[in-house]
Amino acid sequence: MSANSFLVKRRASVGVRVGTVMVGGGAPVVVQSMTNTDTVDEAATAEQVAQLARAGSELVRITVNSMEAAQAVPNIRARLDEMGCHVPLVGDFHFNGHKLLTAHPECAQALAKLRINPGNVGQGKKRDEQFATLIEIACKYDKPVRIGVNWGSLDQEMLARIMDENAASANPQDAKYVMREALITSALESAAKAEEIGLGRNRIVLSCKVSGVQDLIMVYRELAQRCDYALHLGLTEAGMGSKGIVASTAALAVLLQEGIGDTIRISLTPEPGGSRSREVIVAQEILQTMGLRAFVPLVAACPGCGRTTSTYFQELAESIQAYVRDEMVVWREQYEGVENMSLAVMGCVVNGPGESKHANIGISLPGSGENPVAPVFVDGQKTVTLKGDNIASEFRQIVDRYVSEKYPRKSV
Repeated sequence: MSANSFLVKRRASVGVRVGTVMVGGGAPVVVQSMTNTDTVDEAATAEQVAQLARAGSELVRITVNSMEAAQAVPNIRARLDEMGCHVPLVGDFHFNGHKLLTAHPECAQALAKLRINPGNVGQGKKRDEQFATLIEIACKYDKPVRIGVNWGSLDQEMLARIMDENAASANPQDAKYVMREALITSALESAAKAEEIGLGRNRIVLSCKVSGVQDLIMVYRELAQRCDYALHLGLTEAGMGSKGIVASTAALAVLLQEGIGDTIRISLTPEPGGSRSREVIVAQEILQTMGLRAFVPLVAACPGCGRTTSTYFQELAESIQAYVRDEMVVWREQYEGVENMSLAVMGCVVNGPGESKHANIGISLPGSGENPVAPVFVDGQKTVTLKGDNIASEFRQIVDRYVSEKYPRKSV
């Protein structure tokens, strides 16, 4: 049985090529992230982009909010290429994108995709003119566009129109329905205008972001029924720490299980001193634990109980997960399929041996009162028993040996 044979069939969408990455059209769901550096700081931005790419982000979005930022984009692209980091860059434009790209066409050329928010393009007649300028530039340089609607910045004229239509209807809906309908209408009307100007359907990605889980699910279900554009998923302003992770997972997992979504971003607020790459890891883990994609070997570990008064198995599980994630930077370049490897670090005899046998490599550490030995299982067979002070390093050696012996090397 294949990894995703039990899943609902993916929604059919038009494929959009973003640099070297395909979004939609049956391609695997793409992981995206965004920098939080000042784009004018070319060195810091390039380094954070590279960090996100090393973590596994397949598209990275950067803010382009000033003439200086627009000037910096080609230099950032050049820095990344010199570093050997060829991840496609997405430019995020609000309010003045038409001016920036007109004044700095080299910025448009350096980007792999433009992201524009129809609620922040302008007002009245200027809105249409400025939106048209952005789309014309995208057409000129053959760049795809994500039309990203956000309920925190909806076009107020359009929202008022939909509210009036709802109030005049025989069965008016509640305010939340009106808000959701405004999001969808903004995205679809903007996409239709972009096509009229000349942007092909295979150059358009849509998103309608909100910060409420149930609202996001309802918006995207309806949007998916009303169009075949590629869709970008994300719970906007998800929050910090476990709240942001849980909310994003709760919303995106439902939609992904229904086959909705072609690219995702987890909009976490980094904890003080925390890594921006955390949002990439969460996105990967959502896709991998759902069986949609594989990025890095995952470690199964028991939660611990009264039989596991030592914290050693927790420390080993954490260090092994960090170790394989770090090693994947090299492994993915050298070996085929190593991202599918499964590991288990268990804390006592109750489920330890059985769970370890289910993994490619598993170790069952001694619980309270058990003999101070740790049997290791490789592909279901006990191969060695570890003991003493070097269990962690010896287990890592077993993992390294398994990778080099079991997975074919990639041809250069």
